[in-house]
Amino acid sequence: MRALRSLFAAAALTAAPALAFADSINGEVHKQPTNYIAIGMFLAFIILTLGITKWASKRSASTKDYYTAGGSITGFQNGLAIAGDFMSAASFLGISALVFTSGFDGLIYSIGFLVGWPIILFLMAERLRNLGKYTFSDVASYRLSQTPIRFLSALSSLTVVAFYLIAQMVGAGKLIQLLFGLDYLVAVVLVGVLMVLYVLFGGMLATTWVQIIKAVLLLSGATFMAVMVMVSVDFDFSKLFADAVAVHPKGVAIMSPGGLVSDPISAISLGLALMFGTAGLPHILMRFFTVSDAKEARKSVFYATGFIGYFYILTFIIGFGAILLVGTNPAFKDAAGELLGGSNMAAVHLAKAVGGDVFLGFISAVAFATILAVVAGLALAGASSVALDLYSHVIRQGKATEKQQMAVSKVSVVVLGIVAIGLGVVFEKQNIAFMVGLAFSLAASTNFPILFLSMYWQKLTTRGAFLGGALGLITALTLTVLSPTVWVDVFHHATAIFPYKYPALFAMIVSFVGTWFFSITDNSAKAKAEREKFFAQFVRSQTGLGASGAVDH
Repeated sequence: MRALRSLFAAAALTAAPALAFADSINGEVHKQPTNYIAIGMFLAFIILTLGITKWASKRSASTKDYYTAGGSITGFQNGLAIAGDFMSAASFLGISALVFTSGFDGLIYSIGFLVGWPIILFLMAERLRNLGKYTFSDVASYRLSQTPIRFLSALSSLTVVAFYLIAQMVGAGKLIQLLFGLDYLVAVVLVGVLMVLYVLFGGMLATTWVQIIKAVLLLSGATFMAVMVMVSVDFDFSKLFADAVAVHPKGVAIMSPGGLVSDPISAISLGLALMFGTAGLPHILMRFFTVSDAKEARKSVFYATGFIGYFYILTFIIGFGAILLVGTNPAFKDAAGELLGGSNMAAVHLAKAVGGDVFLGFISAVAFATILAVVAGLALAGASSVALDLYSHVIRQGKATEKQQMAVSKVSVVVLGIVAIGLGVVFEKQNIAFMVGLAFSLAASTNFPILFLSMYWQKLTTRGAFLGGALGLITALTLTVLSPTVWVDVFHHATAIFPYKYPALFAMIVSFVGTWFFSITDNSAKAKAEREKFFAQFVRSQTGLGASGAVDH
């Protein structure tokens, strides 16, 4: 049951390929024969992307080039890159596995992932681009005191990035063991080295194109699989579902939604984490500064929503297709009748069923390339937090030169790479579902409230934002440790002190209420001046006047 619960958590949390392999993360890895076709295709991807990195390195001379690709990315390109950053191996393999085992219920998570994007489109994208320069900290601190707000934003962002990186690195090792037949340590080191190379030399431009290429490959592969599934049922959805019901062990129960979330509180908390956590992820928010203006930022979200929504529809078809073409085929099962590699491998086995060894190699390489694209975005977001927020504004009080910022950023990338490899090795045997849950909850409880209120609430003050955000951060961390995913599954206590897996509902309430209370009770002259700056900020956020220059204070 613990492994099954871990799989549900895995599929529910979108950016962690590792979590699609919850059984593997617990150490139960069934190493597959070395897949030379997959290795060859992956090497081709590496050679192509390293060539792009070399090309991008010649165009990343300034800070603006390095962090935002000089604002040269179009809305369509950025939409694809955002989709590449967001569509993880957990989305592809995890949701497909969940549909394979539970049927219709898998769709609830696909929808949950998607709901966050309209929030970003209508409430945040345009204002972010008009107010910010490099990171969302620019926006959060626009009319507030730089040092405390940037310190808190950097701390929260680095925490989110760290938990994501751990998940990605462990996921990479397990994925390679399952698909490529290579050693875990080799895989972790390989991902860490490539991540550093992409970001160190190519910056945002190289990272963007790695994400674009990965998105195209993943969408193409998933489309082919879905089309082949529909060919097998004569493009008749009714036949697809009827045949799946006929052969699935659960029968007609796979068409009944609502069985995966045990109570309303958990459902609401999970929904809040998915919706508002997406709007607080630093590596996603950073992408809005790579386009030229607010119009292109809106286009980015529009295209990204389309690509991501289309992709999640495909995973649903792939999951039901796996029930028909994989679940009924003894060639994909072991002596005990269980799926080889566990249900997480359903989509991979389907790739072989519809396209043979060559397509299996392609999907395997794409799944691993997915991790590379995500870790590159995470590393760049982490480096920007260290160099721009902590070093430039907190330590140097805004007096750091562009050359110094770049130097600190590149050192940060190398350090992040080393730390990521080390953490990947240390956490190899751990079930890390709680790490990604915490990352979403942190983003929803700290980054999102500060960002949202700074743009929409005139009475927000530095004291309110700092104390409210800090309370949200502490609450999310504490409740996660006391939840079943850590207190029971990791620390092995009999029962959890905090009964719910997802703390977002409670941590968000604490963050918003704390921010409100400490802001309205702040009657200092400094707070009054911050409130008076709101109108000028509002005009710029709506019109973009002055957005092309440095952030004014």
